[in-house]
Amino acid sequence: MSSSVASTFVGAIQASASVLLTIFYGVVAGQTKLLSVETGRQISKICIKMFLPALLIVNLGTQIEASNALQYVIILAWALVYNLVSIGIGYALTKVLSLPKWFTPAITFNNTTSYPLLLIQSLGSAGVLSALAKSDDDTSDAIIDRAKSFFLVCSVISNMLTFGLGGTLLGVSDEDPVDAMDADLRDRAGHNDTPDESGSDEENGESNERTSLLPGPLPRYAKKASRGTAQAQHAVWDKLHPRIQHMLALTTQFISPPSVGATIGVILAFAPPLKKAFFADSEDGGIFNAWLTVSLKNIGELFVTLQVIVVGIKLAHSLRRMRQGHDAGSIHWLPLSIVVLIRFFIWPVLSILFIRMLITQTDVLGQDRVLWFTMMLMPAGPPAMKLVAMAEVDDADEDDKMSIARVLMTCYAISPLLSLAVVASLKACI
Repeated sequence: MSSSVASTFVGAIQASASVLLTIFYGVVAGQTKLLSVETGRQISKICIKMFLPALLIVNLGTQIEASNALQYVIILAWALVYNLVSIGIGYALTKVLSLPKWFTPAITFNNTTSYPLLLIQSLGSAGVLSALAKSDDDTSDAIIDRAKSFFLVCSVISNMLTFGLGGTLLGVSDEDPVDAMDADLRDRAGHNDTPDESGSDEENGESNERTSLLPGPLPRYAKKASRGTAQAQHAVWDKLHPRIQHMLALTTQFISPPSVGATIGVILAFAPPLKKAFFADSEDGGIFNAWLTVSLKNIGELFVTLQVIVVGIKLAHSLRRMRQGHDAGSIHWLPLSIVVLIRFFIWPVLSILFIRMLITQTDVLGQDRVLWFTMMLMPAGPPAMKLVAMAEVDDADEDDKMSIARVLMTCYAISPLLSLAVVASLKACI
């Protein structure tokens, strides 16, 4: 038993080290200015808005079936529960201990995409996940794909809450959602354009930085169609009752590209003709598999590594700012210590105990050990790097931005501590 625990722990340490090294490569790229902060932001943006939705479409479309659909519903419920519990704990501790406003999102939004996905790949390479096989036919690749799909479904809830509640949790979101949505619709409909912005340069044959590379009238037709759609939407929006406008504005705050990708993946999974067309072999009727599905899979696989590299770039930027004297104020040791304690110790313990109780006392989770293992790890791990973007977008003050940067650097530096949770979760599942 002791040798089994030791080998599992070594494998978990190796997997954590590989993730940490990947982050370090991003730090090196940032420190040597091979990649700028702005480039990192652009990479992160395309990862969230294009690569992650593509990964969700392919992974969920492939993995979800009528026989295992309940597993994904359970994951959605679990993700919602632990996130809401984290928000409640954050609010309570903030009030009682007078903690800074970034504390609640720091303990609520952990990295549920790039970090665990890369960790799962590394654990599979280290042979640690073989103990979770349902049968001899359950290959390492099948286990990894199943674990990824579980984490991806969990990430949908996390992303929706981040988009919908991020600014509120930071205490800096004071814009009325109805006004924000109205302004967005007006902007896309062209109601706020000045004559100089109406595209007259392109019509006169003059080029600028917004000039499309596509030849002929295609860009103009596309722009006109997009603007016409937005104008129609704005016309309908203006006729809605204020209460309906408010309800729609609040709802759309929670809609994100990953949630759209997940929805498409679920639709493909539960529509047999579509699933056959997109995911079956070409000779079995998969008319889209060899070209469209493969292309989505190719860009989806870029998400994991690129997003972790972006983590390193952002950490490098924070290090530079500290060295340049932007590190104003003292380190908030109390909230930092509590974040580390909750993210790496308290949540793993509570999660393992709760899931273990469900396994032994009920049949809700079935017999898939990969499901048990991933659910135990979902609430654990370092905070999401989205906290930096949230602070920037929502105009948090400079001291809060630097405090968030310090918390993130500390949590990712000690992220190999998650190996303890990995070993404990594996042993609880066997």
